[in-house]
Amino acid sequence: MSEKNINTSNPENENVEYKEKLNDTLEKEAVAFLNAMGGCIYIGISDKDGVVGVADIDKTQLQIKDRLLFGISPSPMSFISISTEKLENKNVIKITVKEGTEKPYYIKSKGLSEAGTFIRVGNSAQPMTAKMIHAFQTKSFPKSLINIEAPEQELTFAELFIHYHRYNRPLNDSTFAKTLNFLTKDGKYNYLAYLMADNNQLSVRFARFNDAGERFELVEKAIEYGNCCLVTAIQRVLDRYDIENITRSTLTGAAHRIDKRLVDAKCLREIVINAFAHNDYSYGMLPIFEVFQNRFAVRSYGGLVPQLSIEEFFQGVSALRNPELMRILKDLELVEALGFGIRGITKIYSQDIFEFSENSLYITLPFDESKGIVRENSKGKSRVESRVESRVEIINLLKSEPTITAKELAGRLGLSEKTIEKHLKILRETNKIQHIGSTKSGEWIVLE
Repeated sequence: MSEKNINTSNPENENVEYKEKLNDTLEKEAVAFLNAMGGCIYIGISDKDGVVGVADIDKTQLQIKDRLLFGISPSPMSFISISTEKLENKNVIKITVKEGTEKPYYIKSKGLSEAGTFIRVGNSAQPMTAKMIHAFQTKSFPKSLINIEAPEQELTFAELFIHYHRYNRPLNDSTFAKTLNFLTKDGKYNYLAYLMADNNQLSVRFARFNDAGERFELVEKAIEYGNCCLVTAIQRVLDRYDIENITRSTLTGAAHRIDKRLVDAKCLREIVINAFAHNDYSYGMLPIFEVFQNRFAVRSYGGLVPQLSIEEFFQGVSALRNPELMRILKDLELVEALGFGIRGITKIYSQDIFEFSENSLYITLPFDESKGIVRENSKGKSRVESRVESRVEIINLLKSEPTITAKELAGRLGLSEKTIEKHLKILRETNKIQHIGSTKSGEWIVLE
């Protein structure tokens, strides 16, 4: 320990904090420096009386270490060093705090709130507003997704195992959590694991509206796809949009017909999967999907990835908000064709379909405006009836809504309940589907 020539008459500033003795504001001051540009906290120096020293230097250092280690989250110890110095022949403790890389830091006992999160402004620690806290989260969330502890720890992953098995990528019961980055540094399930769990409490909203002037009225109660593995929710949304994205036919002559879907199917798939892949889950919300009379719409949260400008976005520059999530989607071949990208979408649709805001990205896909008719077969049946005869709509609806009833299927597809029952019977007899449980509370399983 050597004598230091520090001018203690200099007042506290944005990088220096004096404390006459160790008190209950230690965590607050350390958090403020971690969330700013760093600084030094001196114990044993009074901003009024100068150097007063620390009586029991060893005991006080241990107390400081324990309080910083167990009182602040995320763990700050790799950014903090504790040393002793002798000033005016008295022992003082110097706590050097570097700027942290996992902001925002907060006092554990107070939580991630204005009461527990501070930042150094001038010569004092100021509470951070909810908006400031979220701004820090947005910048660091790709890393935080695997560092934030899941709100529940009793998680199961049966659906995820099924998805991986389907693509010949079986998971190992004992190592899958580590392989997929499902664990925090403390060995607990993180938020990525929560997204992929069978029993999370996250819901995806799918709604159909009638346009009524400037007001929108729900045609039916919004469907909630969720409280399940995120991969399952994604597939149910894709299946549902495939049903909604019907084909219209334009007659150009006695023997010519041009078939077009309401929107480009490849663009729609790209937009849906990107909404999940780049959603900012720190908002606690999953993307929202909507159907209107003349368009489909998708809203994801978080706006643009922070490091991207709008110009770079349209140039197709790649920036991942959730890299570990994207890895899982690639494993399950949900993003195998995403090289199509934003540039591919803007070759078909105007850039005007993208609406950017600070907190969300809203994309609207307008229906093809060319006039057409619903395709008919040789018996004069509508295309909906024709497709139902091949059981495509029924199977897709059962995939996306396993608890749907025959009566609800009939209403959705415009057929009689008797006709639906007939098709369900054939699908069961040919081992395409299976029903488990009672008529009212059971659910459908698609076997192919």
